[in-house]
Parts: sequence; structure tokens; C-alpha cells
Amino acid sequence: MIYTQLGRTGLRVSRLALGTVNFGGRVEEPEAHRLMDHALERGINLVDTADIYGWRVHKGWTEEMIGRWLAKSPGRRDQVVVATKVGDAMSEALNDQGLSARHIVAACDASLKRLNTDWIDLYQMHHIDRTVGWDEVWQAMDLLVAQGKVRYVGSSNFAGWDIASAQAAAQRRNSLGLVTEQCCYNLVTRHTELEVMPAARAHGLGLLIWSPLHGGLLSGVLGKLATGSAVKSGQGRAVEALDASRATIEAYEKLCAEAGLDPAVVGMAWTLARPGVTAAVIGPRTEQHIEGALAALDCELAPQLLAELDRLFPPIGKGGPAPDCWLS
Repeated sequence: MIYTQLGRTGLRVSRLALGTVNFGGRVEEPEAHRLMDHALERGINLVDTADIYGWRVHKGWTEEMIGRWLAKSPGRRDQVVVATKVGDAMSEALNDQGLSARHIVAACDASLKRLNTDWIDLYQMHHIDRTVGWDEVWQAMDLLVAQGKVRYVGSSNFAGWDIASAQAAAQRRNSLGLVTEQCCYNLVTRHTELEVMPAARAHGLGLLIWSPLHGGLLSGVLGKLATGSAVKSGQGRAVEALDASRATIEAYEKLCAEAGLDPAVVGMAWTLARPGVTAAVIGPRTEQHIEGALAALDCELAPQLLAELDRLFPPIGKGGPAPDCWLS
């Protein structure tokens, strides 16, 4: 396992993060615990979740599941960097959502209880809330840090100017501010290169990448569909994108085959090699998925292959598509 620092902090994390969005509804608790055991044994120390995850059972279920896993082994909590998120509606109650100081503090206490821990290593704002001023947000976050309930604060799905304005407000308060931004980024979705990634680098934020294979689109989806083995890659975002880019994906899988590499390894290795990327958040359903992601850490893509990937998936401004509206 390769480790790096979390943004401009001294905290060291694995370059793969165990994403838990599939836990609860897609991956049942016994298997989820086995996956977390396997990931930790293989050196993955960063576990990423959100208070809303597990909604297929009930909101908060995934944090509860992680909390039970942490409690199973003495000392495990000290081995794991726990990242969770706040901001999505947890109920129909009027103030049980968003980034008001009231909700941030109450949601943190609820997450701590579900996670069975005294502190959260990385507390991320799941989405921007432009109805709330940054002074209010940082008042709440600074309180949680002072109380020892939160170590670092991050953002998720922010625009570049959101990062800049958040950091300016934090600096006025002499706060550390954001240390990470978690964003969607992969060969298919490259618009974060325009403003989000430069803003993150300028303000010292590490980048945590969700959906590094675009929901399985870059994992060899055509081959899986042909053999009937497609699961996540055969639904949702991957299928929608495949309908619009089948010829490109065919060329991509052919290119990977000619290089003797698994498409999933190529897609993951490309993302991990991008400037400013701290870790890729993987959402495994099996131990084999974890092993496949680990293989990408040892894969150095040849310059000619990188050039071909840029030709197939050009960045915006060089033939690439405009940002998808679903990320707005």
C-alpha cells in the first residue's frame, strides 16, 4: 500500500479509500464487515461514508454498520481514518438538513453515536448550501474541532469558487479551513480539471475522487455485458453514458486489451496519477474488487497509452463534453 498526506495536513492516508455507499441494501452487514477487514489487512486505512448512506434500509444505517465493525476489535479505531459527511436531509424535519450551525452540530453528534466513536477524522460537507453564510458554517466547524469531535473539515461536490470563498472565510477566523475536496473525476468526467482541481491545489486541498471508473463504465463494461457478469456497470450512470459513447468505450477496451491491461486497472491508475489526487474512493462489493483497485497502485501507464487515452477522452476545450447537468 502507498500512503500520502491528507492535503496539507500531517495525517497519512492510503491512496485508496474504502467507500461504503454500497453497504446496506447492496452489501449486507456480514459481507461489509469482511470487506472492511480485508481492506484494512491490505493497508487501506481511509474509510469514507456519509450520514445519509444506507438509505435503502434507513438513513444512517451504514454509519451504524461501521460503528459495529469498529467496536469488534480493540484498537481498531486508532488504525482507521474515518471520514463522513453532513448536509443531506436526514428526515422530513425542517431543520434536519443543510449546513446551518444547528444542523452541523446536531448531525455530528448523531454520526458520532452511530459510528461508536469519540471523533471523526474528516468531516465533509456533502454539498454546498448557499443559503448559509460561511461565518455560520465555520463557527459550527470550529466548535466541533475545539470540542475534539472533529479533526479536519472537507468539502464534497463544491465548485472552484466555493472552495475559494470557504477558504477566505476560514482565514479570516484563523481556522485551518478545508483540507480536502471530494469530487467526481474520471476519464469520462473531466470538467473538474477546469476550476475545481486548480482551486484545490491553490488552497492546499487534497482531492478525494469518487466514481473513478464512472460507475463501472471504465471497468470493462462491454465484456461484462457480453458475459452477463455486469452488476453496477450495467445500471444507472454507466448505462446512460454507454448509450452515448459506446464507440469510445469499445475503442477503450480494445486499447486496454492491446496493452495487456484490465480496463478497470487502467481507469483507476489514470485517476490516481493525476496531479493533486490524494486518493480514489472505491465502492467494492467483493474482495476481488479491492484487489483489482490495489493492482492500479502498481500500474504505471506508458506515455503512448496516456496519449491515446487523451485522444479517446479529450479534456474540455480539446473536444471533451461539457459538464453534465446532474452534477450541478
